[in-house]
Amino acid sequence: MVVDLRKCVRCYACIAACRIEHFLPIGVSWPRLVAMETGGEHPTVSTYSVRCNQCHDAPCVEVCPTGATQLRDDGIVYVDQDKCVGCRYCVIACPYQNRTFLSKDKDKGFFPGRVVTDFEKAGKELYPHTHGTTEKCNFCMERIDAGLARGLKPGIDRDATPACVNTCPAQALTFGDLDDPDSEVSRLIRENQGFQLHPEYDTDPSVYFIDGKIGVSDEPSETSTKEEEPVLA
Repeated sequence: MVVDLRKCVRCYACIAACRIEHFLPIGVSWPRLVAMETGGEHPTVSTYSVRCNQCHDAPCVEVCPTGATQLRDDGIVYVDQDKCVGCRYCVIACPYQNRTFLSKDKDKGFFPGRVVTDFEKAGKELYPHTHGTTEKCNFCMERIDAGLARGLKPGIDRDATPACVNTCPAQALTFGDLDDPDSEVSRLIRENQGFQLHPEYDTDPSVYFIDGKIGVSDEPSETSTKEEEPVLA
């Protein structure tokens, strides 16, 4: 996935789309908007749309004692909630803070103690969430798998593409095959010097960002690569 920060208008449409697609409890959000100070004499704030980076060398996969967190052949990292025991090793190991432990406190309902909405009732049937397990973005792998079974192409056909990408009104999100040099994501990364968050972690994320700042000089500027402690926007 490529996130073009030049186009992102911080409308939260991607977050809403994800909540609807996965029937997320009110206290859980897989994609997030985080605000970070960029430094300088007069610090400014830059807002990033972040989600699980689907790392090729994912620390969360390495530390999971039960094999609940797995890396698919297509590069998607997912959690098998039937195997997760809630040890939260993966939460600690993730250097990007993109995992959530689903406790009862985070799943009190939209109107606690008053009414269970039809949305919540449908979610318990269609996309149940298990208390005491960890969750995260899975690139809407169910949509991808269903689409591929129908001969559709992820990133091209909507029914095989993550919901956040389909919903983004500014077209700031692009999805596709990183292994294909002719794919749209590969072209965007190549032509705009797309970058990964914290490449020094050696996790090789599958999510790239474009901000229009890197590439002005031969070396990346400190303000475009240094990420301070994120604060939820």
